[in-house]
Order: sequence, then C-alpha cells, then structure tokens
Amino acid sequence: MAFVPLANRVLVQREEQSNTTASGIIIPDTAKEKPLQGKVIAVGVDAKEDGISEGDTVVFANFSGMEITIEGSEYLILLSKEVLGLIK
Repeated sequence: MAFVPLANRVLVQREEQSNTTASGIIIPDTAKEKPLQGKVIAVGVDAKEDGISEGDTVVFANFSGMEITIEGSEYLILLSKEVLGLIK
C-alpha cells in the first residue's frame, strides 16, 4: 500500500469482532457495533511524536475519524488526538 498519512494523522484498520458471545449466541452482522479498536497501519510524522507507531493497537471513540476504502479494504483515518490509548 502506498498511503502515507500527513501531519498528525493515523491510518487504522478496525479489528473484527467475534460472531458469537461467550455463552454461544450468534450475533448477526446487522446487530454488531463497529469495533472501537484497531491496528495502526501507517502514521504521520507528527503522530509519531505523540508516541503512536505502526503495528500498535489503539482505542478510539465511537464516531472518530473518517472511513475510507483503499484497494478494497476499509480503513479509518484518525487524528492522533482522537486516539484514546494504546493496548499493550
């Protein structure tokens, strides 16, 4: 992929949620909420200074960022200030 985020932007791919609950109930796609965490694919220069790097798993708010499609895959572009935290 040749996408490079500018300034303090971060390209994130949302993590997929499980289709079943812990008790075995199957959740249909229409009832699923979009995950609020994802893997960082690319980072802008200023976002690196905020401590975010490629490969990190980040948590973000429900309506943050802008959804885009690149080469058939869906991604989310966030500002580094929209990232709530890192999962280690």
